[in-house]
Amino acid sequence: MNAKIYGMSTKKLPLGTKELPKAPKLKKIIGPSFIILGLGLGSGEIIMWPYLASNYGLGMVWGIVIGITMQFFINMEVERYALINGESVFVGFARMLKWLPIWFILSTFLGFGWPGIGLAGATLLSEAFNIGEPRIVGVFVFVLIGLILSFGKVLYKTVESLQKVLIGVGVPFVVILTLYLAKKSDYTALANGIVGIGDGFTFLPVGIAMGTFLGAIAYAGAGGNLNLTQSCYVRDKGYGMGAYADKITSLFTSKKKKKYSLTGNTFETNKKNMSRFRKWWKIVNLEHFLIFWVLGIITMFTLALLAYTTSYGAEGNAEGIQFVINEATAIGRGTAYSIGILFMIVTGIMLSATQLTVLDSTSRIITENVLLMFNKKSFNVSKVYYTILWIQIAFGITVFTVGFDQPLKLIILGAIINAFTMFVYSGLILFLNNNLLKKLVRPSLFRNLAMLATFVFLGVFCFLTMKEKLGI
Repeated sequence: MNAKIYGMSTKKLPLGTKELPKAPKLKKIIGPSFIILGLGLGSGEIIMWPYLASNYGLGMVWGIVIGITMQFFINMEVERYALINGESVFVGFARMLKWLPIWFILSTFLGFGWPGIGLAGATLLSEAFNIGEPRIVGVFVFVLIGLILSFGKVLYKTVESLQKVLIGVGVPFVVILTLYLAKKSDYTALANGIVGIGDGFTFLPVGIAMGTFLGAIAYAGAGGNLNLTQSCYVRDKGYGMGAYADKITSLFTSKKKKKYSLTGNTFETNKKNMSRFRKWWKIVNLEHFLIFWVLGIITMFTLALLAYTTSYGAEGNAEGIQFVINEATAIGRGTAYSIGILFMIVTGIMLSATQLTVLDSTSRIITENVLLMFNKKSFNVSKVYYTILWIQIAFGITVFTVGFDQPLKLIILGAIINAFTMFVYSGLILFLNNNLLKKLVRPSLFRNLAMLATFVFLGVFCFLTMKEKLGI
C-alpha cells in the first residue's frame, strides 16, 4: 500500500490475508438488499416521490430511474470493497485520509439525526387510530425501536428479518391497491413521465424547489451515507471475505468484553481466488439488481402512481404529509373505509420500520468512525453501538417533543444534506477502489464511467440547489 496516498498506516489498520470462500447459491445471500431497500421505503418510496406525484403529477418519475440506477452502481462499488476486504468501506476511507471519520460522523448525524421519517409514521398511525397527539405516538415508536434493536440476539439478523417481513407484506398490499384503483389514463401518465413528459411541462415543472427534487433523487433508494452501510451489511451477512468478520451482538448477549476487529482480510489474486471472485461478483450483482433495483423501481413507480391516482390536485397536498391522508381518504372512497384506514396503518408501520433501520445504520456508521477516529484496538463494540443508538433516540424524541411537528420539512432538509454527502463519497469511492484494491479486482471501465457520471450529475444538481438557496 502506498504510504504517500493513504493517510493512516497499515500498522494502525492492518489488513490480513486469507483464502476467499466459495460463492453460495443466490438464495443463500439474499438479505442485505432488503435492508437497503427498506431504508428507502420511508423516504423516497412513501414520502418524496408520492409527494411530488400528488402535487405535480407523474412527469418527474424519470428521476426515479436516474436516482435508483446511480445508487445501484454506488452500492455495488461499496459491496466490491467489502467483498474483497471483509471490512466496511469506512476503514478504507480512514486509510485514505485520517480525518475522514470526522466527516462521516458529522454528515451522518446532520443528514439523518432529524426524526422526520419516524414522526411521519407516528402521524399516520395517530390519524388511523384517532389519537390526538402524534408526538406521543412518536415517543412510543422511538422507544420501541430501541428495545427491538437492543434485545435481538444478533443485530444484523434482527434488522434483516424485520425488513423481509414488512416488504413482503407492505409492497404486495400497495401493488394490489394500485392495480384496483388506477385507470388507463393514469398508466399513460406514468409512461409519459418516464421519458420526462408531464402535465404542461417537460422534465421539471416551473416553480418546483430544486432542493425538493434533488432530495427525491437522493432518496430514490437509501440515500446519503446510508448507502455506505451496504458494506457493513454484506460483511455481516458473510459475503466473500466478510465470512471472517466479527458480528455485533445484543447488548445483553454477553457481559464479557468481546474483542471486535474493524479491519478485515483480503485474498491473493491467484487463479483459484479469482475464479471464486468472479462467481461472487456475478451473484451479488444479481441479488442487488433483483431486490434493490427491480423491486425498488416497481415499488416507487407503484406508490407514485397510487398517489397520482388518489390525490393529484387534492386540496392541502403541499402541507406536511397531508397528501398521504388524502390518499387514504380516496382509497376509502374507492374501496371501503376500512381499507383506507388499513393503508394509513401499513404506511405508518413501514415508515416506523424505516426509522428503525435508519437508526441502526447511522449508529453503525457513527460507531465505526468514532472507533477509527480514536484508533481503538480493544473495545466492546456493542456498548459503543448501543450508547450511540440511545443517544440518537433521545435526540429524536427531544426534537419533536419541543415543537418540531412537520416531518416533511425535516425529511426534505435531511434529503438535501444527504444529496451533498452522496456527491462527496461517490468521488471518494471512485478513488478508493481504483487505488487501494489490487488491479485484477478493480472496477471495469464501464463501472468507472457510471460512477463518474453519478459524481458529475450529483455535483451539478447540488450546485443548482445551492445557487437557488443563496439566490445567486
